[in-house]
Amino acid sequence: MSALVQIRMGEPSAEMAGEKERGLLERLGALPSLIVALSGGIDSAYLAWAAHGALGDRALSVTAISASYSAFDREQVESFLRATGARHEFVETQELENPAYRVNDKNRCYYCKDELFSVLDAIAWEKRFVAVAYGVNADDTSDFRPGQRAATEHRVLTPLLDAQLHKQEIRFLAQRAELPLWDRPASACLASRLPYGTAVTEERLALVERGEAELRRLGFRQFRVRLHDTLGRVEVAPEELPRAFTPEMASAISAALKAVGFTYVTLDLEGYRQGSMNETLSKSAGT
Repeated sequence: MSALVQIRMGEPSAEMAGEKERGLLERLGALPSLIVALSGGIDSAYLAWAAHGALGDRALSVTAISASYSAFDREQVESFLRATGARHEFVETQELENPAYRVNDKNRCYYCKDELFSVLDAIAWEKRFVAVAYGVNADDTSDFRPGQRAATEHRVLTPLLDAQLHKQEIRFLAQRAELPLWDRPASACLASRLPYGTAVTEERLALVERGEAELRRLGFRQFRVRLHDTLGRVEVAPEELPRAFTPEMASAISAALKAVGFTYVTLDLEGYRQGSMNETLSKSAGT
């Protein structure tokens, strides 16, 4: 166990996390069968691991592939599957065919999740699984997440939220289980890099994916490339900002992103923060 997790968790918190995990496994084990939406982030990966442990082949993890899902995310899922042997399928979703999704208003995530859960419902019906679950956790209720409305409408189970498991507890438990994704930074679909009102297109998603691949190649760990027309606004984690702002690295970032298609490149002085595109929604609500 890393010192970072030990310091943050502490023995009492570790004990509480273990109790929550036992309750989670017990509730999962009581289900006849379950499909888990596996994105490749730590929350869904931990849930998929728990369901596999509790149900064996009566649990099926499913990963949706579309233009908004990066090749890197798929690699993370494949790494998880090699480590756990969980039963799994890749499927295609067609959210980009929905004009309401492509227009990219504040409900974009709703339309995406509605498509995802419709596909998973169809698989559940075909393969006779009794329920679908996804990896929302106890910390996810503080941000604007219209996708949760789609989950409610589709009666998708929320085992991590029901167990009141928080992100840091999930990381601790995933590390204890030796899952390869336990320390993976927060991830989200590529469409989350586009400002509300900027249409979601395959070309824009591909440009963002190329830009983020370059940042990964340059050794950054937690980052986003936010697309503003032809400008790439780069957010990196606060602890990585000093490295990003050295003249040599700033020049390397600019050159790399321009080489893959951006016209202008800027570094965000505030660094990476989850859901930064939602800041415009808060400002609009206050006017």
